[in-house]
Order: sequence, then C-alpha cells, then structure tokens
Amino acid sequence: MIRAVIFDLDGTLIDSAPDIHAAANQVLEGEGLPHISFDQARSFVGRGARVFVERMEHAVTGGNEPARTAHLHAQFLYFYERAHEHTRIYPHVPEMLAELRGNGLALGLCTNKPLRPTQAALAYLGWKDMFDVVIGGDSLDVAKPDPAPLLAVVTGLGLTLPEIIYIGDSETDAETAERAGSRFGLYTKGYRKTPAEQMFHHFRFDDYRQMAGQMFQPG
Repeated sequence: MIRAVIFDLDGTLIDSAPDIHAAANQVLEGEGLPHISFDQARSFVGRGARVFVERMEHAVTGGNEPARTAHLHAQFLYFYERAHEHTRIYPHVPEMLAELRGNGLALGLCTNKPLRPTQAALAYLGWKDMFDVVIGGDSLDVAKPDPAPLLAVVTGLGLTLPEIIYIGDSETDAETAERAGSRFGLYTKGYRKTPAEQMFHHFRFDDYRQMAGQMFQPG
C-alpha cells in the first residue's frame, strides 16, 4: 500500500531555473567573469549547487581551480538563498499536494538543492510545513543520484520503499530511484535532457492532474 509520495523540488514542483540563472550571473558579474546563458544555467541544474558552480566556472573560464571554485560556490550560495522572485510553482501542483494530503498520504522532499536555499524557497512559496521530511543536497555526505538521500526520507517517514512513490524530472532523479529500487514517476516538463522514453520510470506525465490517476496503476 502506498502511504507517502516523495518529490524532487527544482524542475519537478517548481521552475526555479530563472532565479538560479540570475544568481549565477550575479556571482559572475561580481567576479568580472562573463555571464552564462539561461540555457546553460538550466542544463547545469540537477547534481547540486557545487556541481552547478563547477559547470558554470568551467563554461566561463575553461577549467576549474579548487580555490576559485570554493569562492564561487560560497558566493553562489549567498545569492541562491535569496533568489525567489522569478520562481514559479508548476500548474496544478498545489491542488495535487492538497489532494494527496486529503487522502491521508505523507509527503517528503528529496532535493539536491542545499538545505538553506530549500528552506528559504519553501517559506517563500508558503510550503514551510508542507513536507513531513525534507532532505537537501547537503543534508548528508552524499547527494543524488546516490540513493542515500531518498532512503533517508523514507526512513524519516517511518516507512519502507514499497510504501512510497518518488516523483522527479531529471536523469539524476531517475538514476536515484533505480539505484534505490523505488517506484518512480517522471514529470516530463522539467529539466531532463534525455528523451523520456529512454529514462527509467514506472509512469510519466506532463500534467499534475494526471499524476494521482497513474500512481496506483500496475507497471
């Protein structure tokens, strides 16, 4: 029996790429480095803030230098925590979350976004108390696609893998679910770069009004 749904955040429940792009360029401008494009920023999302910064740094300088990476990462986290102006909830997500709650399901969040920016985003969106367990990209020593963060949410909910469904949008999420042995639903309008049919998933959808009806289908 399914007793909880665990979600990724960026690209799954919210479109935060415009604010991530803005935060990145604030950092680069402050360092006298070239800006990155929106498409670049969007393509760098998925493996956590540190990897985002490494990809950003490599794109504008042609390489990565540990001291510079660490400095850019610290600067990025400062702006990232405050970047909410252009973040938008995907259509029909609030109604979907309310429906799940109304049906007695617990809700978890498993994101590679660092915990402080995650908490700031949830407060901004009015979701401070929406999720029963929240694991960020720096909550553990490892991040997705290592399955440990997803398993930590499952444990925090007091459940087992057969009792949850994980919902995400990216290759990182699909790999996390596959490695964990979790049932996985793919939101196809997120930040993935691979064709949906080539990614691990048990079901996929492009409209949150479809999700609940597919969650309990076999397969």
